Amino acid sequence: MEAWWALMLFIAVTLVLMTGFPVAFTLGGVSLWFAGIGYLTGWFDGAFLAAMPNRLNGILNNVTLMAVPIFVFMGVVLERAKLAESLLQSLAALMGGQRGGLGFALLLVGMLLAASTGIVGATVVTLGLLAMPVMKKHGYDEGLAAGTICASGTLGQIIPPSIVLVLLGDVLSNAYQQAQLSLNVFNPKTVSVQDLFMGALMPGLFLVLLYALYLLAVRIWRPQAMPRVVLETTVSTKTLLQSLMPPLLLILAVLGSIITGLATPTEAASVGSVGALTLAAWHGQLTMAMLQSALKETVKVTSMVFMILIGAALFSLVFKGFKGDEAVHAILSNLPGGKYSALLLVMLVLFLLGFILDFIEITFVVIPIIGPVLLMMGFDPVWLGVLIAINLQTSFLTPPFGFALFYLRGVTDVNTRTLYRGVTPFIILQLLMMGILLLWPDLVIIF
Repeated sequence: MEAWWALMLFIAVTLVLMTGFPVAFTLGGVSLWFAGIGYLTGWFDGAFLAAMPNRLNGILNNVTLMAVPIFVFMGVVLERAKLAESLLQSLAALMGGQRGGLGFALLLVGMLLAASTGIVGATVVTLGLLAMPVMKKHGYDEGLAAGTICASGTLGQIIPPSIVLVLLGDVLSNAYQQAQLSLNVFNPKTVSVQDLFMGALMPGLFLVLLYALYLLAVRIWRPQAMPRVVLETTVSTKTLLQSLMPPLLLILAVLGSIITGLATPTEAASVGSVGALTLAAWHGQLTMAMLQSALKETVKVTSMVFMILIGAALFSLVFKGFKGDEAVHAILSNLPGGKYSALLLVMLVLFLLGFILDFIEITFVVIPIIGPVLLMMGFDPVWLGVLIAINLQTSFLTPPFGFALFYLRGVTDVNTRTLYRGVTPFIILQLLMMGILLLWPDLVIIF
């Protein structure tokens, strides 16, 4: 009977989230209601809530999560430094004369921004404002242009440094230790954010390659959708290097220091933030007003993340109090086909939840429930983390609540039907990337 309470709790939380009520208060409020009703009816042990102060202390003293505000600050500063604008102008001038060149330039800029900032909203909005008018003016298929902008903007969720990978790293580390303790391994290994960063690098670049191959196929089979764009401006080698070198040096400083082990992700984020401030000063954008705006946005995003963490901790305790974790373990363990059937079911559920929930909600609510079960079945935690990250990336593109769709629609006049048509091929490519990882897990390389 308790499992039914856990199921009703999950459904109630999902339904309230769909109304648009704030996530953190939904998780905490609905969980407390269910805990109260369960306690009065004898189905919930109030002792589970006694662990909440320790959970709060663990969240606020979590060293891994310290990287979140620093990476957010770095991304916001880079967005305000107009890095994307100079990059796109230079690459568009260089490649626009080729059929489809503007689309490939957009993809390259998205990849570079992903490895520099990792902030989806800023990237999609910036690319939408800069590229969409130019692409429409020169006859690009509107759906293709919108899809390319949204997909390029979401690369920051899989190409490190990525906020998704930071949050996943913390959640999976706890799940991995829990799984090992359940298997009577009392000296548990850990999985770090650094491991996820390194493991996601090759799959992220491979996904960019899939996007490029799709654009190439469109260029061959539907050349009218990607015309040549002859821009009035030209770009010199000096101008091109001035646009490309700053983000490349920043990427080298942040990712290079992590991969070589010279710095932890938090330390590398600090290096990146200093580099972002330097770039902003170089572009003449480092003003007191800009700095105040960036700090305000950083506090806003960080507060949201930590409030959701607190709400998710309360949800997790109540869910376990109703023995929901035991029910999930029993269901996944008894599926015909073994652990791969369980993995496919979980990936399908995560993909479907991506239509109505965003990646933070899925990461903090769902992954702690299913993560320990899958890890107990013997899946590699880093490989599983990268697979989940690519799955969560689709939540930015899947209608009706895909964030990238909202961002682009807010700054352009593209209609909803055209937008959905444009992003569909890229969603399919992301699912294809997940299939490739299932067949060739060695793509997840830890150096």
